[in-house]
Amino acid sequence: MIPFSPPRIDDKIIAEVVDTLKSGWITTGPKTKRFERNLIEYTGAKSVLCLNSATAGLELMLRWFGVGPGDEVIVPAYTYCATANVVIHCGAVPVMVDIDTNTFNLDVTQLKKLVSKRTKVIIPVDIAGLPCDYDAIYEFINEPAVNSLFIPNNEIQKTLGRILILSDAAHSLGAVYKGKKTGTLADISVFSFHAVKNLTTAEGGAVALNLPKPFDNDELYRFLCVLGLHGQNKDALSKTKGNWRYDVITAGYKVNMTDIQAAMGLVELERYDSDTLVKRKHIFELYTSYFKNDSKYIIPVYENDNFKSSFHVYLLRIVGINEMQRDEIIQRIYNRGVSVNVHFQPLPLLSFYKELNYKISDYPIAYNNYMCEISLPVYYDLSDEMIFQVVNAVKDSVDEVLNSK
Repeated sequence: MIPFSPPRIDDKIIAEVVDTLKSGWITTGPKTKRFERNLIEYTGAKSVLCLNSATAGLELMLRWFGVGPGDEVIVPAYTYCATANVVIHCGAVPVMVDIDTNTFNLDVTQLKKLVSKRTKVIIPVDIAGLPCDYDAIYEFINEPAVNSLFIPNNEIQKTLGRILILSDAAHSLGAVYKGKKTGTLADISVFSFHAVKNLTTAEGGAVALNLPKPFDNDELYRFLCVLGLHGQNKDALSKTKGNWRYDVITAGYKVNMTDIQAAMGLVELERYDSDTLVKRKHIFELYTSYFKNDSKYIIPVYENDNFKSSFHVYLLRIVGINEMQRDEIIQRIYNRGVSVNVHFQPLPLLSFYKELNYKISDYPIAYNNYMCEISLPVYYDLSDEMIFQVVNAVKDSVDEVLNSK
């Protein structure tokens, strides 16, 4: 069976994790701090905080910005539930926007009808590793008519003076938009290092801070370290330097990354551009070579003059099928020994959001893309021979279902 996306666990990663275990330092410590510094160097962000998940990073930043009851946060209808769940956790309302047909990312042209005096944050999502059009997003929020709607509720919001752009960059570490890497494209960007991501720490995430002046991103990093550790102003590493005494300055959270996780990340980041992304791009291009001349398929957008994807998910669409046929195709592919997936079910299809009266009919592009999309396997150990097997399984299954109509 060809799996969908197993993590890359090789001798280098095992050795680094063993070294961490033998060091006696397994929670947040020197390797986590080194991983943060390396991520700053890699992304170009002003400061980076590592956490136990991207979800924690998104919620932490919404709470720092003071998002709460009565506020609205714009999110794409086509994303994983975490993007909207964190808004719910804060007591605010997710306002959903439809997507662009070709890129699967939020449709900037639809933002105008959604922004209100309650809008505090927009969360663009870099679906499948493809950066959103951040220039267009910033141009929109800085329009006088849009900016005049922004009503700050606290000093942080007053200092920014506009809607916060909080990028859900869970898929897009290493992606490039107009010559700049993700992590520098928004006020704040949040990466995921979950087991199926390009770079994994088993579980984990990072917040890349890139706020404009007069914000001090390093000072904010130090506060977030406290906020992410119960509000305690001294972590275990700091206590080893002499003075044990600590204080709790706010009712914080428990979302810190451990050195065991960071050990994996250090190895992965060192070879990310030179090895991981090279291999993933090769897989994307090989898939494209097999499907591009067949009118039954729409290949994903992953590179042009303005942006380059991180090659995270290969979003293949099949022309002229419905949701039921897509599911039948997936079953037939599985029967041929290949695991595929779907990214994602639009939020209004999920029971929780249905019960909140979100309707999929309001997001026709999200549904149309979803109902004919199949995500193909992309991972480091996927060989060319295995790719050929995947392609044959897909094509044979599609032909069988289309011929049975």
